[in-house]
Amino acid sequence: MANAPVLTPRAEDFPRWYQDVINKAGLADNGPVRGTMVIRPYGYGLWERMQREMDARIKAAGADNAYFPLFIPQSYLTREAEHVEGFAPELAVVTHGGGKELEEPVVVRPTSETIVNEYFAKWVRSHRDLPLLINQWANVVRWEMRPRVFLRTSEFLWQEGHTAHATYEDARDYAARIHREVYADFMENVLAMDVVLGRKTARERFAGAVNTLTLEGMMGDGKALQMGTSHELGQNFAKAFGTRYLSKDGGRELVWQTSWGTSTRMVGGLIMMHGDDDGLRIPPRLAPVQAVVLAVKGDDAVLARVREAGDRLAAAGVRVKVDDRTDTPFGRRAVDWELKGVPLRVEIGPRDLENGTAMLVRRIAGGKEPVALDVLAELCPRLLEEDQALLLRRSRERREARTSNVRTVEEAAEAAAGGGWARIPWTGLGPEGEARLAEQGVTVRCLVGEDGSVPESDDAPGAVAVVARSY
Repeated sequence: MANAPVLTPRAEDFPRWYQDVINKAGLADNGPVRGTMVIRPYGYGLWERMQREMDARIKAAGADNAYFPLFIPQSYLTREAEHVEGFAPELAVVTHGGGKELEEPVVVRPTSETIVNEYFAKWVRSHRDLPLLINQWANVVRWEMRPRVFLRTSEFLWQEGHTAHATYEDARDYAARIHREVYADFMENVLAMDVVLGRKTARERFAGAVNTLTLEGMMGDGKALQMGTSHELGQNFAKAFGTRYLSKDGGRELVWQTSWGTSTRMVGGLIMMHGDDDGLRIPPRLAPVQAVVLAVKGDDAVLARVREAGDRLAAAGVRVKVDDRTDTPFGRRAVDWELKGVPLRVEIGPRDLENGTAMLVRRIAGGKEPVALDVLAELCPRLLEEDQALLLRRSRERREARTSNVRTVEEAAEAAAGGGWARIPWTGLGPEGEARLAEQGVTVRCLVGEDGSVPESDDAPGAVAVVARSY
């Protein structure tokens, strides 16, 4: 738009463009402590919509919400050696409280596997108590050396699920269910994000897990972003905390466990996958405001029709905002809504009233055209669904166009350096090739089957490594 404030072009400096969008769309500010963020109302509105959609899917999968303390005794983390080793560099530790040195330091929650198991060990007595399916919405702290708002912050918001099962198969299947029926469904059908579902390599899996399932999205600059993970924990934490149950046969058995999580990182992914040089583009099913009705000028007839149009859209099920702030220039308001990525703008002025029309501007599909006021309430829901599908299709087309099939480590590194992904047979790469790529800042994002399925093991026949630079 000619009147748009200048955003750094994505092609010129993608990280700067990302920060410009966050600032000018009013999503978040840097917090007073390095690595923290203040999420502003519009940004938090996006997170609230994500929470609502995710929470419904989590509950449909049988999990109940609970809450566990922010402070965890340091001794809890030391019980599972691989877990504490994996998180040690990121821990924030409290040594003093109430003006005194604590008898035992406490860790500010980096994740909750340890404290959850402390209580699972108390709650689980019999096979009748299983499966135990718990989720919590909370904040976590992981001290971040290279912070970036939403993507990597020292404190962030998330959901973390923790479950206990009687058998390995039940735990495995539940982790896979969360991976596909909760996370993939939400990301594809609400966020309109094309994601690759795969299995992490041993090098990349969660500390203390026996398997990690991941969802990887390609951002606008070709880098990968891990959007969510679901872990099979095996019996590692059950052994450390003595989480056992009385089986039907009368034996004392260790439970099998999962954990899984997504976070406010998804807001960053939303910006980088769908945004353009004019700002955000919010998928209609997610958007807190799906359509905004703007008064071009402030005479009484225009304002009355603007408010009537807003009421009709709301009655048709559209989340609508009426912008009748005619003391603020129309161009400035239009640009602000463009930056915020609201899918539809309905602009009404005196000339539109004479013609019985409104100017309909589509943020996602682009373009604008006059539309009869009488058909707006019928037309807009259909356009919103069209735009939802368009965003998902474009994200998938981008990934497919920028993914190369290669045979060597050198070709994989070259593809990643050029702003794309590479697919290479895992048998030809292996841990040694993975280590060589890591030296060049390139990682194996996940292993997938030749047909796009999720391999059952690291050495499954035909496994393909998806390779990229990442955030």
